[in-house]
Amino acid sequence: MDISKQKKADFIIVSIDGSLDTSNYALLDKELDALVSSGEQNILIDCANMNYISSSGLRIFLVYLKKIKAVNGKMVVCGLQNMIKDIFSISGFSSLFTIYKSREEALAAND
Repeated sequence: MDISKQKKADFIIVSIDGSLDTSNYALLDKELDALVSSGEQNILIDCANMNYISSSGLRIFLVYLKKIKAVNGKMVVCGLQNMIKDIFSISGFSSLFTIYKSREEALAAND
């Protein structure tokens, strides 16, 4: 899994490339923790290139959603592939997260 970050408007965009699973979820945890600790309040997780997410990955999403909401920030998700969209739906995450089709749509909706 590769993680890249980019600042765009009021959001830090965190792009995940590859699988987010038990073997590497700590990398995402470390990246998100650094962002939240530095005062970032608006995070967009771009999953367009993420091809798998395990329960460990889902847990990291949930932990940081709670942390971001606690500081009145926003954490939104975009670019879910169909299989991952199904996982979000089955796990109930679709009702917890605001999900957009694309990065552009997410940024436009949160201008």
